[in-house]
Amino acid sequence: MGFSKRWAAALAAGSLLALGAAPVAAHAAGTTPAYRTDLRVLVIDDGGPSVASITAELTSEGVPFTDLLVGNANRPTINAAFLTATLPDGSTEAQYQAVVLSSAGALGAGTAESAALLSYEQAYNVRQVDADTYSQPSVGLNWPQNPGYLGSLDGMAAATTAAGAAGAFDYLKGPVPFEQLNPSVVESYGFLSTPLATQAAGASFTPLVDVPIPNSTARGSLLGDYHHDGIDELVITFAYNQYQQQWRLLARGVVDWMTQGVHLGFDRDYLAVQVQNVLNTDSRWSTTLKCTAGDAGCKVAAGSPDSVPIRLTAADVDAAKAWEAANGITLDLAVDGAGSDAAAAAATTPTAPGTDPTAAELAANAASFRFANATYGHPFLGCVQNTTVVPWTCATDGTGAIQWTSQAAITSAVQSNLTWAQAKGLPVDPSELVTAQNSGLALAPQQTADNPSLAPALTALGVTALASNGSAESASRQVGSATTVPGHPSDVFHNAATAAEETDEYNWLYTSTAQGGSGACSTSTTSTCLAAPLDTTTGFASSIVPTEARIALARVLGNDPTPEVLYQGNFAEDRIAYPVLNQILSSYQGFFNTNTPVVNLRLKDIATQEQHQAAWNAALAAGTVTAYQSSGTVTVTAPAGVQVPVTAPSGTVQVQPTGTASTTAGAAYAGELSGWLAPAAGQSAVTVQLPAAPAQPPAGQAVRTAAAAPVTVAGPKAPATVRVPLPFGPGDTTRIRADRG
Repeated sequence: MGFSKRWAAALAAGSLLALGAAPVAAHAAGTTPAYRTDLRVLVIDDGGPSVASITAELTSEGVPFTDLLVGNANRPTINAAFLTATLPDGSTEAQYQAVVLSSAGALGAGTAESAALLSYEQAYNVRQVDADTYSQPSVGLNWPQNPGYLGSLDGMAAATTAAGAAGAFDYLKGPVPFEQLNPSVVESYGFLSTPLATQAAGASFTPLVDVPIPNSTARGSLLGDYHHDGIDELVITFAYNQYQQQWRLLARGVVDWMTQGVHLGFDRDYLAVQVQNVLNTDSRWSTTLKCTAGDAGCKVAAGSPDSVPIRLTAADVDAAKAWEAANGITLDLAVDGAGSDAAAAAATTPTAPGTDPTAAELAANAASFRFANATYGHPFLGCVQNTTVVPWTCATDGTGAIQWTSQAAITSAVQSNLTWAQAKGLPVDPSELVTAQNSGLALAPQQTADNPSLAPALTALGVTALASNGSAESASRQVGSATTVPGHPSDVFHNAATAAEETDEYNWLYTSTAQGGSGACSTSTTSTCLAAPLDTTTGFASSIVPTEARIALARVLGNDPTPEVLYQGNFAEDRIAYPVLNQILSSYQGFFNTNTPVVNLRLKDIATQEQHQAAWNAALAAGTVTAYQSSGTVTVTAPAGVQVPVTAPSGTVQVQPTGTASTTAGAAYAGELSGWLAPAAGQSAVTVQLPAAPAQPPAGQAVRTAAAAPVTVAGPKAPATVRVPLPFGPGDTTRIRADRG
């Protein structure tokens, strides 16, 4: 266990999270009541991107916090009455377990608020994060000069120090590279310097993450622990926004550092891969006509290479199995039996019935994959489509009412495929459903509402996880018995099976008409044109693969379990899916230790995770969660049915009813334990016991007499470009959602 996570055990002697009021037992006469500390973070916010990055991480994990805009004249005054309360038994409730300031001097040097906050942190062992602070002696650092640096950090590679690797950042293995997506724009900006050689009495500065100082042999601190006056500050000396890779790599550690390893919330790095149209064929992109065979107006010559559809072969199935085994990832295959029956029928001769080798190979290796129902024949399950016009519209009856696919038709498409799969030896999970084009759900602009027959059909069929389009709706929601699971289609296109086809279509979409492209990107507000067309021989590997891998990796690093969506044709012929997936995994494995693996959930388990997070967020918002930590025991009460996310040091156990042995509180991940916990039978609260720890001194004994507050100097402002998230590349309509609230 790392330093900060060992120290978390030392906090076990008493703290309280009170998002509501908790009953408190009376203390015996003559004893000193232990103080209790809310597991809630106080954020003093300046409205800038660095604090927003921290609050986005807190929200993503499910850590409760109070956000005060420092410039708001109506905000509460930071004083003892705001920071503490007296509980019914006379003990003190310290209402925040950690504090985030926009910078070290955010409340003003020598002000009553600064003094009150310092006294509070001293008395109750509360840590402080300075989100973006200029390097200077008042925070234990030299000025950023001789040796030092201030300016762009783009392209630099930071690393954890020995102290960082032994503490809150022990999940990181490799470098922490600072992005450089656009060489002409400053994306990251910071101040690099070394710790003061002579610190104030009792003070020390320990770099946790540092980087080589340009034109020097010294390393400059980026995140460091400044211990002074009996408190600890995490001094961050660079500006960042919540979408940047460097922040995503460090965010978990910042939260663990400030909370000393004990907090509400749950964080994982997920990668699920949903493969659609399996057993079907996909029409091919024509590199000469710049359209897809079968589309309106695309006159592909019969018998030409462009007319040959794309379909997985048995050899492709074997390659997928081998890739899974080599990478520890199981693919989720959305299968449609109609495609297999069509292939078998095409192979039929007058003397012998046809077979489908692809389906047979999948059945022979069924244990290697996860199978989801894609419906039989992949029908459109929304409104009845009027395809006599382009784009299509919803057909209406004589009264103008929309005509919908019936519940009986939906049920037949779903059930027929299940029956087919069972007969063929493919273990399709009936609780999971992937419809054609995510149909049945609202599809703008033509169909603005769900098919009213969809919800009752899903409920009757027992479907609990329904794939949806993350580009159309990013949040999960309930549709009958099912939770929608937003998938993320990439720019590895469904109609491309070779690198040349993929690159040609990419060029068509993302270059101007003058460069031979469609020009659509020139007028789009959500995509960016390429500076020049990519070379169709080398462009896939040199540009498309790293771009698509970066976008997907951002979601992996964002506590987002929802899947990446690829297509069966991407695993055939040139197998262009694998270079992207390999880049995601190799980058990830270069950043993280083996104690922090990617988590590979199937569709129904993602739906469960989304349900837990939504219920927890709703309970926090309603103020119906009560929890407290006292004498090494954390007790959390939430509404019935709401599971509680708890993160704590290794060795923490969940207390079971009397006579029943305690159980591990969650699962090991990133050097600690975390999990979604529910009360045991007969219990009304989740109770976890932290590892044994030294006794905590009574409130007030830790207070030291603070020296006069040093004046903190504001450093140069970071360029405005640091505040603006740059797109990862063409077609990047949204960046990763760090805020999952």
